[in-house]
Amino acid sequence: MSVIFGRAPLRISLGGGGTDLPSYYREHGGFVVSGAIDKYVYMLTHTVFQRRYLMKYTETESVEEISQIRHPILREALLRHWRGSPIEIASVADVPSGTGMGSSGAFTVCLLKSLAHARSTSITPGALAEAACEIEIEILKEPVGKQDPYVAAHGGICAYTFHRDGHVGVVPLELAPETLRKLRDNLLLFYTGEARDASAVLSDQDERSKRGDTDMLANLNATKEMGHQFEALLREGDVDSYAGLMNEHWENKRRRSPGMASEHIDRLYTLARRSGVIGGKLVGAGGGGFLLVYARRPADTRQAMAAAGAPELVFDFEFSGAQATEYA
Repeated sequence: MSVIFGRAPLRISLGGGGTDLPSYYREHGGFVVSGAIDKYVYMLTHTVFQRRYLMKYTETESVEEISQIRHPILREALLRHWRGSPIEIASVADVPSGTGMGSSGAFTVCLLKSLAHARSTSITPGALAEAACEIEIEILKEPVGKQDPYVAAHGGICAYTFHRDGHVGVVPLELAPETLRKLRDNLLLFYTGEARDASAVLSDQDERSKRGDTDMLANLNATKEMGHQFEALLREGDVDSYAGLMNEHWENKRRRSPGMASEHIDRLYTLARRSGVIGGKLVGAGGGGFLLVYARRPADTRQAMAAAGAPELVFDFEFSGAQATEYA
């Protein structure tokens, strides 16, 4: 009896987020710097002696045909990437969905990686990411970008260039050990207590980009330029300047769409700044999730956030990307 254990990492966007949506990059090109972290979507896939398709996530489904599966990503992935007998799939994650860390993209990548392994088929990170993007963007018409599947598939800290023709260039950043140490020690994640559905924020950006809204395009153009600046500063090891640009990046992002921030989030960010934070931003589309900050005095910031009721998610970067292993 074969059981396949798969996992795919979540991510924190380090600059340029939002320019990876097709509505923007197909006309202007996009650029994002992003890092995979050691928080994952996990999946168990059982491939033998199943008489029905059994899907276990936040709900449980037991059906006779793939087309009857309600979960859209599971259904569409199995329809296109599975020709075997009925299987059982169970998934869990280190972080809840709706918290801005790319869980949907990681879920899709983890699923496709596991199915490829179950078919005894190798798949490159690029092909894996593109297959996930096809399901979420082309088939399900979700207003999401390409960043999340690419980070989940590749791992590491990389610069992603989203070309107008849909091709994605991936360049791993070889950071100096001291630069990486500073990022590991001083970048902190705090949960705002507000999960959200990113589709409302992303749909607003998507629609305005499609119709050529000048304010939205100017905002995204500035975001992309800051993404390139983030890459240069990290390569140079100028982490303090990187952190300062994070604050400018967040102020620009707040102006992008309604619902990007709330009074509670603004209050947490103000408290973080008073504790010695140089800069920070919400990870993901906005509206809730996790606040990423760069702290001069991490102990002071941890104390301030704990007093405000914002628990920390301790993390490290991870460099393996999506993995699948079979257990007999």
